[in-house]
Amino acid sequence: MPQKPNRVLLEFEKPLLELYKKIDDLKMQDMDMSEEIKMLEKRIETLQRDIFSNLTPIQIVQVARHIKRPTTLDLINLIFNDFVEMRGDRNFSDDPAMVGGLAMLPGCKKSNPLGETIFDQPVVLIGQQKGSNTKENIKRNFGMAHPEGYRKALRLMHLAERFNAPIISFIDTPGAFCGIGAEERGQAEAIAKNLRSMAGLSVPFISIVIGEGGSGGALGIGMGNRVLMLEFSIYSVISPEGCASILFRDAKKAPHAAEVSKITAIDLLEMNVIDEIIKEPVGGAHNNYKETALNIGSAIKKHLSDLARLSSRELIADRYRKYRNMGYFTEE
Repeated sequence: MPQKPNRVLLEFEKPLLELYKKIDDLKMQDMDMSEEIKMLEKRIETLQRDIFSNLTPIQIVQVARHIKRPTTLDLINLIFNDFVEMRGDRNFSDDPAMVGGLAMLPGCKKSNPLGETIFDQPVVLIGQQKGSNTKENIKRNFGMAHPEGYRKALRLMHLAERFNAPIISFIDTPGAFCGIGAEERGQAEAIAKNLRSMAGLSVPFISIVIGEGGSGGALGIGMGNRVLMLEFSIYSVISPEGCASILFRDAKKAPHAAEVSKITAIDLLEMNVIDEIIKEPVGGAHNNYKETALNIGSAIKKHLSDLARLSSRELIADRYRKYRNMGYFTEE
């Protein structure tokens, strides 16, 4: 007899619960109930569209943190071919919260006088890695990298320059780990060195926020020529809970903090902090990994095609202009 699926519904998705229960009951029947199931699935999709088109910022935070949301390795395995993971920072140890290596991006296009050529593009991949359950999250430190994680990322960036390969980074972290050991081994210095080095990279660099983009931990691998965000991801200086505790002296005011902090993809696109919002499947990325990967892959290929036209000097100048033009100030 088939088992009922182990779904994880968020609080605002509770209206879907009864429909899912009906589908599960129908699937347990000995008779063919496919037509009834299809009707219920259409009702669920319609309701999901309605719910996810009206999410508040704090609800988007919940989606970004969803335990079933696709991780960096999930997306790497779906988008790229021949991924070879590289470990260690050649200084202290390997950090499981930061993954990376070499891979091939299939289906890239290049125009030439004879038409269009389809080829596989060698790339260097870097990303924070969370787990899909408690055991994995403990192993991966919930995606919070130590200094050796950022030094491993820097080693991969230098490798990309050596072989003239574009860099793709996947951002998904609450922030860099702030434990005593991490601070003793130079957490701030490691991130600062990455920022300095990323500013001068001579190869195309695309950063994608796939879940949480938290503080300096996100910036440590996120200074791309193009910064993209999944539709229901967040990118913030501090978590809504932390912001509420500091500014309002009350962590329960996190929903208000999430709203005023402008951490959603729509807000950040309006402020020119990011360059594109990547559409998610109905109900969020955790509902359809393949469609999410397809959308991300298409966005990567589009932006790589644009960046491939730039020389090394132009890539550095492009990155400089991007970050120099963020925000504004006045003199009196």
